[in-house]
Amino acid sequence: MRWLVALDVDGTLIDHDEVMSPVVREAVRDVVAAGHHVVVATGRSLDSAYPVLGWLGLAPSEDADAKPYVSPMVCSNGAVTVQVDPALPDGHQVSDVVTFDPAPVLRLLVQDLPTAAFAVEDVGVGFKVAGKFPEDELTGRITHVAFDELLAGPASRVVVRSPEHTPQDFLEITSRLGMKGVNYSVGWTAWLDLAPEGVSKASALEVVRQRLGVDPARTLAMGDGRNDLEMLRWAARGVAMGQAPAEVREAADEVTGTVLDDGAAAVLATLPR
Repeated sequence: MRWLVALDVDGTLIDHDEVMSPVVREAVRDVVAAGHHVVVATGRSLDSAYPVLGWLGLAPSEDADAKPYVSPMVCSNGAVTVQVDPALPDGHQVSDVVTFDPAPVLRLLVQDLPTAAFAVEDVGVGFKVAGKFPEDELTGRITHVAFDELLAGPASRVVVRSPEHTPQDFLEITSRLGMKGVNYSVGWTAWLDLAPEGVSKASALEVVRQRLGVDPARTLAMGDGRNDLEMLRWAARGVAMGQAPAEVREAADEVTGTVLDDGAAAVLATLPR
């Protein structure tokens, strides 16, 4: 009877000031204690996603007397999957990385967005960056490089940021360019995430589900962003947060309260104990 419970981070578990409600924290811990598989599924890179387990009280070193939290974690919108296990040297290790050749799509985008900043994720380390990102938007070690260096090798994730554009501008640009060979999602701000074609939180979670042996009918996913669309459709029970855009709410089976109303906790309380 164990469920696979996939939880987005920003806008679902924490608000946009990176504050986690104690109510949500306890609700997640209760679901873990009940024996369900809680899988953090986020657009954050590994170095930014892993601390979330500490905020939830699930980090390997949080409580030596507690049952160890052993679980996969989906990062970088599905391009990177991590196994969390206190028995591992660092408490976790990368188990899956999917990459693509970013050069064709980067050459295409820079023609439309010549003043944008571009970044390629260096898994577990940080980002290689061409241009200037707003302070603190990227985590890990930031290495500034020439744009052409971003084209040089395979990438698991590419980020495009252009503060002078709106999310609607990005949606129009991506639609008009008809980018091939990649999967993309537009964030709340003028932020564009590029991943290998066919890769999403949903694709990574399906691999996780099969490895864990969970019945597809016992899958729940909760999120609030456009990068959660595939995940909400994949789950037997897809739940959108109350503040999610209309297209995300429409893709879900149900809508809960907002992140400020502890909407995630209300849904988690309905799972079998």
